[in-house]
Amino acid sequence: MTQTESKPKRSIAEWVTFGISSLILAIIVGLVGYAWLNEKDQPPILSVTKKQTIREIDGQFYVPFEVLNSGGDTAESVQIVAELEINGITETGEQQIDFLSSGETEEGAFIFSQNPRQGKLNLRVGSYKLP
Repeated sequence: MTQTESKPKRSIAEWVTFGISSLILAIIVGLVGYAWLNEKDQPPILSVTKKQTIREIDGQFYVPFEVLNSGGDTAESVQIVAELEINGITETGEQQIDFLSSGETEEGAFIFSQNPRQGKLNLRVGSYKLP
């Protein structure tokens, strides 16, 4: 190549392609950075709540519940425990939820032979493990 020869000029199509690719790359880098900065670096925070409606079917009482993971990490093998105490007699139930990611909720129901409205019902998270 001699000094008098010059590089060919870029066409408009090449500049448009370059601009679009640069924009896509900037968006991807921005999203990765945003996800990295806003990542919750905390263990699972699990809470269980009893829903209002208790159904009675064939002498069985169905108590619906919802469990929420408001923490940052995923929880596995989440154990939900329910204890119903009526006149000194305790009836218990357990539920196992296999997988609960951050921000996820799961629903289920406990089934009791006694009416939960006539006693003290306690719902709690018994345990979990990290994946």
